[in-house]
Amino acid sequence: MTDKLPLPMTLRLAIFDCDGTLVDSQHAIVTAMTAAFTATDLPSPPRPTILSIVGLSLEGAMARLAPEASSDQVAALCQHYRAFNTRLRESGQAFDPLYDGIAELIPALSAEGWLLGIATGKAMRGLRHVLQVHGLTERFVTLQTADHHPSKPHPSMIEAALTETGVAPDQAVMIGDTSFDMMMAQAAGVRALGVGWGYHTPEELLEAGAQSVAMDTVELARHIRLS
Repeated sequence: MTDKLPLPMTLRLAIFDCDGTLVDSQHAIVTAMTAAFTATDLPSPPRPTILSIVGLSLEGAMARLAPEASSDQVAALCQHYRAFNTRLRESGQAFDPLYDGIAELIPALSAEGWLLGIATGKAMRGLRHVLQVHGLTERFVTLQTADHHPSKPHPSMIEAALTETGVAPDQAVMIGDTSFDMMMAQAAGVRALGVGWGYHTPEELLEAGAQSVAMDTVELARHIRLS
């Protein structure tokens, strides 16, 4: 009698947003955004308004924050923002701390067989810096950033992550803190899980299509494992 071959394990993919989900980056974002508006001689939006656009590509975010600005002014805002952000990062002032429990959640999911990815409005350079600082570079098998994709909520980033990992949409979940993440998940046909510690309210996340909203990482781990 021959031994039965083991059944192949179903691949599962958990895709995380970065800013507002993995790391608390609001200080650096608000500082660089305010400096960019000042350098362009435009009135800086209030802090809550700035945080409301986190997750969008930089160009899309600037267009929302300065709807009356010309295309040249939007381009200048983006240029100044990138320059100030780089200056903050290189001077060590742009340290973005992990949210409580993230440092434990990521390796735990990996140990359970989950493939891990990131879909973020950050540039690849900024994302790699964050992952390196926190020793998480090797944990993520697919990184999708605004450098090579349309802005959220377009599904391009999730679709690329699925293609790179070979995971079916019904075996993937998108985890994020903004309605843009939830709408992107809906458009890509993957499950959407919200986190309540970021920049959009739980009500906004649920309205945008979140299956559930976790208020801490213990609850988030339970929601992911039920996916």
